[in-house]
Amino acid sequence: MEVGPDGAIRGQVRQTGHWRVLHGLYRVETRHLSPWENFLLDLSALRMVLPEDAVFTHVTAARLLGWQLPALPQQVPFFVAVRSENRPRRPGLVCSRLTHEARTGVVHGLPVDAPAEILLRAARDLGELDLAIMVDSAARLGHLDEGAIDEVLASRRPGTRLLRKVWLSRDARSESAGETLLRRFHESMEVATESQVDLHDDAGRFIARADLIVSGTKQVHEYDGAGHRTPKVHRHDLRRERALVNHGYARRGYTLDDLLNHAASVMNELDRLLGRSQQARRLLAWRNLVRDSLYGPDGRERVMNRWYRSTTPVVWSRTA
Repeated sequence: MEVGPDGAIRGQVRQTGHWRVLHGLYRVETRHLSPWENFLLDLSALRMVLPEDAVFTHVTAARLLGWQLPALPQQVPFFVAVRSENRPRRPGLVCSRLTHEARTGVVHGLPVDAPAEILLRAARDLGELDLAIMVDSAARLGHLDEGAIDEVLASRRPGTRLLRKVWLSRDARSESAGETLLRRFHESMEVATESQVDLHDDAGRFIARADLIVSGTKQVHEYDGAGHRTPKVHRHDLRRERALVNHGYARRGYTLDDLLNHAASVMNELDRLLGRSQQARRLLAWRNLVRDSLYGPDGRERVMNRWYRSTTPVVWSRTA
């Protein structure tokens, strides 16, 4: 049994009083800490079983960097990349090869892959909607260098086709995963919008900032997440909505349930608003995006199966 400097244990211990990070890797139970603090401790413990040149990547690194993430499954493997030939294989750990030179960094005392490489590795697993959330968030935080992205895209490595498509349609003004989903829904519906628009009255006084405004109209479309229904926020939203109405704006709020389960109704509402005929291809385009993402059961199953295959070592003796 080996004990690391932060108290992590490599070997087998009694489960009582310890948390299992991976097979054969434990640390002291810390129920009093927040999920974020426990996440950092898990990653610190992981370094005991990783080569010295290992860096965290994919959604593991994205979470470390504070990026918005799509609707991930409850159980997500840890993602690392290494340059050496020594790649540990354990259930719950996906280990990739670092084959290209990239500027890695350190966040919260932990090594992370370059942002462009993080997105490329995510593009190999996730759907377009999922990746769009990560790209918008990384761009908003100023973590993406266009030169580095262009270099990755020019490499023609697996994942570059999807990453290029999402990169070209990015919106660094998006402030949440929900706003990205709402904007991409409008794009599928072929409704032109502007993001994060400051609205003013005739005297130039600030009224509000709109998540989305339908181009050429006074229609304000916004994503309403769970946080909008707390009493304090709800009171503020009602005052804000009255101010918008008083100045000729019409606000419409949409939830995740609207976008995923009632997309046809929302599409019909937009068509009536714009005075145009309905086109089934618009709805089909959106449903295809959802189906391939973590927000749809098919996409979720595809990603989880891929991760399961990547983290489960093959016992060849059983195949003879």
